[in-house]
Parts: sequence; structure tokens; C-alpha cells
Amino acid sequence: MKNIILNADDFAMNAAVSRGIINLARLGRLTATSAMTLSPRWQQDAMALRESNAQIDVGLHLDWTSPFAVAKGHGLSLKRGVLIAALGGYNKSAARAVIEEQLDVFEQVWQAVPSHIDGHQHVHQFRGIRDALVEVINKRYGNLPRLQRPYLRVSDDPSDQFNFKSKFIASLNASAIKKIAIKADITPTRGLFGVYNFTGGELAYAHRMAQWLKEIPAGGIIMCHPAQGSLDNGDVDDGILKARHWEYSHLASDAFAQSIKDSKITL
Repeated sequence: MKNIILNADDFAMNAAVSRGIINLARLGRLTATSAMTLSPRWQQDAMALRESNAQIDVGLHLDWTSPFAVAKGHGLSLKRGVLIAALGGYNKSAARAVIEEQLDVFEQVWQAVPSHIDGHQHVHQFRGIRDALVEVINKRYGNLPRLQRPYLRVSDDPSDQFNFKSKFIASLNASAIKKIAIKADITPTRGLFGVYNFTGGELAYAHRMAQWLKEIPAGGIIMCHPAQGSLDNGDVDDGILKARHWEYSHLASDAFAQSIKDSKITL
């Protein structure tokens, strides 16, 4: 059997996302989820996840580019974020303060160390942010046994050499954060699968998932973005709700459960 991580991003982004993740966790279809702690929903949705008694790891989805981050004052568009990273990087001291604040909110609500840390739109790999993040992890968790420290998701080893989006994400300094994480004795993941352009429908997603399950190495991670049902009034809509519904429908299906079994995979 091959052990992998199936991680649902964006927990607490909106009601539909949190609902979908909680239900999939109850079904045993997820290994982990990454939480947006700047969301006003974080506290109530975390309580709902805890009360579900689902067996799932919960980590921090470090945020610089959502409307929540913009409201906090440090947020900006992904395009501008990529430009800053390319032209010298983020101020490390300022980045450290942003990271500390999001970890503080995570721990205050979840009452535990995050199982892992990744980034909304992969911002944790950006120059300046990645260096600050490794420093913060060492400062906060360096005295914990290695297996109790958060691991870092690294967006390297794209599963499809012809997938431009995978290539682009991997190019966002994945090798740099992996290198400094290993040097700091922080565990990085083995590649990132699950990257696509949120088009094609449920059947196309099912085909993609089958391919990822086939290609992923032991210890690798597949990210997913499921949601169930509608948004609540005032919820953030990131424009991919239709694709999130496709993902949820497939991940909740008997067909997906069978594909996990056929692939000899353990979540």
C-alpha cells in the first residue's frame, strides 16, 4: 500500500468550502485540510470541524492574496505578489510579523500546533516570505520532536510535464524553500499533485485524479478544492465554485473510493 496525503485547501474561505471539507472528512476521503485563519468564519468553522469528530490533520493556509488579507492590510493581488517576489522579495521582518499573527490565530482557535503549513496561491514560497517562514517555524516549534513540527508543502515535481500551470507553480521558488527547509531540519513534502485549470467538468476531474493517484509517490501530496452547496450571505466567492462542486461530487463518490482501493493507496 502507498501512503499519500490528500489535502483540501481553503478551509473557512466560505460556508460551501467548509461544509464540503467537513463532510468529506467524515467520509474518510481526506487526510488533511489547510485553514484560512484570517477569515471571519475560522472560529465557527473550526468548531464545526472539531465537533464532527473527523480524523483529519489541520494546517495553516498562509494568506497574502485573499480579500481577508487585503482587509488586514498586508494583502495584495497574486500578480503584484509574484512581481514583488521576482524583484527582490518581501521585507522579511514584516513577513515574519504576518506569519506569527496567522499562527497565533490558528493556535488560539484550534488549540494545537498546525500539522503543516502551506500558502494560499503558494505565497509561502515567495522570496522573503519563505525565509521568514522557516525562521518562525524554528523559533516556535524547533524544540518539539521532529515529527510534531509542522511540515512544509513544496510545489515541486509537477505531475504532468505538459501542464503549464504545474510548471509555473513549481517555478515559484519551490526548490529554494525546499532547500532551506531541509537545511533547517523541517520536513518538506514530496511533490505537489492536483494542479489543473478548474475547467472540464466532473468526468474530466475524475480522469485527472486517476492519473494523479497513479503517478504520485509514497508520501506525496494531492491538493484539492472541494465545496458543497451554496454560499452564505457575505461569503467570499473566488470564482471557481462550479469546479469545487465537481471536485466534491467526485471525492464523495463510490467511484473515488474504489479508485483509491484499486490504486492500493492509503490516505
